[in-house]
Amino acid sequence: MQYKKFSTLLLQWHLNENKRQMPWKGERDPYKVWLSEIILQQTRVEQGWSYYERFIQKYPTITSLAKAADEKVFKLWEGLGYYTRCKNLLYTARWIEKNCRGRFPENYEEIIALKGVGSYTAAAIASFCFDLPHAVVDGNVFRVLSRVFGIDVAVDSTKGKKFFTEIAQKVLDKKTPGLFNQAIMDFGATVCKPAIPACAHCPLRSVCIAFKTGQANELPVKEKTLQKKTRWFNYLVMMANGKTFVRKRISKDIWQNLYEFYLVETDTNPHWTKESVSDFMKEQINYHQFEIINIITAIPQQLTHRYVKGYFIFLCLKNIPATLRTENLWINAERMSDLPFPAFINQNLEKKKIKPVLF
Repeated sequence: MQYKKFSTLLLQWHLNENKRQMPWKGERDPYKVWLSEIILQQTRVEQGWSYYERFIQKYPTITSLAKAADEKVFKLWEGLGYYTRCKNLLYTARWIEKNCRGRFPENYEEIIALKGVGSYTAAAIASFCFDLPHAVVDGNVFRVLSRVFGIDVAVDSTKGKKFFTEIAQKVLDKKTPGLFNQAIMDFGATVCKPAIPACAHCPLRSVCIAFKTGQANELPVKEKTLQKKTRWFNYLVMMANGKTFVRKRISKDIWQNLYEFYLVETDTNPHWTKESVSDFMKEQINYHQFEIINIITAIPQQLTHRYVKGYFIFLCLKNIPATLRTENLWINAERMSDLPFPAFINQNLEKKKIKPVLF
């Protein structure tokens, strides 16, 4: 695995291209970093931003927060929800004021022992403020590592969390851990996004396995996703040079070992249009020379424990994209007729008077 090259490219992107702005970014005061992390634990950055600024203005130090009246702090917190966070915030501020004379702990073990502080928050404070080599691991980090290194272990499983934490620690730049942690979090939030990541402009393309194999929309794998009652399967039926792109489903999911077209699974109905399909092809596949033949709403299929809905999007490409030149995945009609496809695909194409063997 190209850990070193990955870390180098990521830091280069962070220093030269990362424009993401947040008021706590680059902050080395552990009180301010801790406050921002507690606010953001179950809150979007856009919403937490103003709360953070109001808290810092009202309570600029941990001592001022520790001495504040409960009702005033709760009033300032109003609207953020999950009030246990606020209770823990006050408890910990007062504990530090009483037991550490208002000085925030400076090692990971003492930081993570604070009430309301988990491994992610502890790693953020330790690395940002004290340059300690502890990797932050959250959804953004899981997603980046899963795609770049082609890992299909479920990120929300006990095994997955342990595995990805170990990988995060290995790729962490030990000389500048805070800088690296900020880089990978920002990268996951702005480039390697959950839906339609900006693969076409990604500086990690040369080391990203998901990009090379066209699996960016299949990774990371989540156990909870596999248990959803309704799933949206959107198939891009791409034809080029008399061949059609197909791939084998190898993960432990429905239809394992059967074949399918290029899959984009979404949480809700994506309501595809020619414009959104075009944007997807350009951003995700990094390909511009194509014609959209048709967009068909799939006939839903009821399985034992789930309902499958989706779309079939037919595209004619001028040639096979460099990003999808995986061996044995572009096949002719004769070969396709020998492959097993899920009933969802066969039934839809047959009812629409379109059969895979015709491509």
